[in-house]
Amino acid sequence: MLSASAADFNAIRLVARIRSQGLTWMLAAAIGLLQYPLWLGEGGWLKVREHAQKIKSQQVLNQSQQIRNAGLLAEVGDLKQGRDAIEERARNELGMIAPDEWFVRVVTAHAVQSGKTNE
Repeated sequence: MLSASAADFNAIRLVARIRSQGLTWMLAAAIGLLQYPLWLGEGGWLKVREHAQKIKSQQVLNQSQQIRNAGLLAEVGDLKQGRDAIEERARNELGMIAPDEWFVRVVTAHAVQSGKTNE
């Protein structure tokens, strides 16, 4: 059997070991709690990455819209400048012809056989 002083010493060691393990677990939990906002919080890495992907897709969309807008601005400028653009648009979209012109429609043999014509 152990003497009283040895038993006390073992008890003290056990308490010290439990305290150190408790301290270790408390520090591990604190580190875990500190990591949560970094990864999963409102401004965490996952949200930042998701927003970066959304920004990239929006930039691509914006670039295509800027190209489209530039084309529309050029077309508006042409329509404001001269009559040629207006005449071209009227001919292509509305099928209009000038009073001194003849309208000739060319139908391909393939379109006639299939029953389709450009109307």
